[in-house]
Amino acid sequence: MKKLERRAFLCLALVAVLLAGLVFFIVRIETNGADWATFYANTHIYANGKLSVGSVYDRNGKLLLKNTSKGMRYNSDELIRRANLHSSGDPAANIATGANVAFKSRMVGYNFVTGTGGLLKMGGSKVYLTVDAKVNRSAYEALSGRNGLVGVYNYKTGEIVCMVSTPSYDPGENGRNTLSNPLPGTYMNKLISGTLTPGSTFKLVTTAAAIEQIDGINKWIYKCTGSLAVGGDKITCPKVHGTMDIYGALANSCNCAYATLAMELGGDVLAEYADSLQLTQSYDIDGIKSAAGTFNFDSADVNIGWAGIGQFEDQLNPLSMMVYMGAIAGEGKAALPVLLSDESLIKKGAELIGSDSAAGAAAGSVRLLSSETARTLSDMMRNNVKVTYGDGNYPGLSLHAKSGTAEVGTGKAPHSWFCGFAGDYAFIVCVENGGYGSSVAGPVANNVLQYMKSEGCKF
Repeated sequence: MKKLERRAFLCLALVAVLLAGLVFFIVRIETNGADWATFYANTHIYANGKLSVGSVYDRNGKLLLKNTSKGMRYNSDELIRRANLHSSGDPAANIATGANVAFKSRMVGYNFVTGTGGLLKMGGSKVYLTVDAKVNRSAYEALSGRNGLVGVYNYKTGEIVCMVSTPSYDPGENGRNTLSNPLPGTYMNKLISGTLTPGSTFKLVTTAAAIEQIDGINKWIYKCTGSLAVGGDKITCPKVHGTMDIYGALANSCNCAYATLAMELGGDVLAEYADSLQLTQSYDIDGIKSAAGTFNFDSADVNIGWAGIGQFEDQLNPLSMMVYMGAIAGEGKAALPVLLSDESLIKKGAELIGSDSAAGAAAGSVRLLSSETARTLSDMMRNNVKVTYGDGNYPGLSLHAKSGTAEVGTGKAPHSWFCGFAGDYAFIVCVENGGYGSSVAGPVANNVLQYMKSEGCKF
């Protein structure tokens, strides 16, 4: 009897091990199946080392890239190819955030049940992106050969409508053009993967902290004399701004006023707000991880002052600032950004821009600010345009914005920034080493938003 019991126990143990192994294998397939199926050694989906199935389209169904066994095919318009390279991907798969790399399992048509067999005979799957190829082209043209980035997204739905990074290049309609000596940053999607010195755009972070943490900030008055002595150091403004309240300090982008606020708030509070506004965190855009910003607020007062105005060691990811702009526009709450579009919505074409969409619904939203703080910031950014940038430079947009001029080293021109929102869209523009913020990056933003308006977007 005992012998029978031992044998039964041994059989049960073997069954348990078998089941555990089966569960482990299923979990591994579920977790890693897509990576295994799209491994470069799989000759069913690769030809000459390149993906041979799947295609990428913009939100309106315009072809961006198609993989075939004979090679790649891009859009016939050279400017469309250049402007959308960081969305579609390059021939050598160097752009990690390009759809040809980031969404290759979708392009192959892999799923847990059928693997890749279901769609391979039909040339793979079609992947639709939320970007508008023509809006990207307008942004690329507006940058006029300068290095930088443009991002626009619908903060209500999460759809990234514009995503342009330069330098770029023309892969050719047949996808055979490659670069032997690419310019620095050619293969980086700067909107998602970049971090740059933000300059005065960071004052919107310091402002949020001041609104919530400094009693009587609505009655606060500061007199700018053009410089601020801090110990043996000095923080300077481009000119003497005179006496102003918090609205005037932001509209004038007064370094002395904001350094004073930053030092009053202290490094711990600034660090808390950089964290709570998710500027130090990575966003997940349909599986693509954005870069996280880095800031150093643990330093001497003068450095805290410089950090509070977007200098010192501040490094900002543009996409995270774009989402922050969306939260200000959305009374503290913004949809999380997405790049994958719903194929069933493509038939609506350009009408889809600005409408509610299922594309961003699944991604959810994030609350970054209280509604009261967001409304105050929104009013202040609208005031910036009215009294400093000029509504006449942005006709018909009812723009809310903040510029930035980021010093990036001796002998180098500063980065030019412009961020904000109009209608349902939040935007971010940076022209690297471009010069003064509103006069350089501002027109780029206006050109893109005006193009969107001409295509039926409501502002």
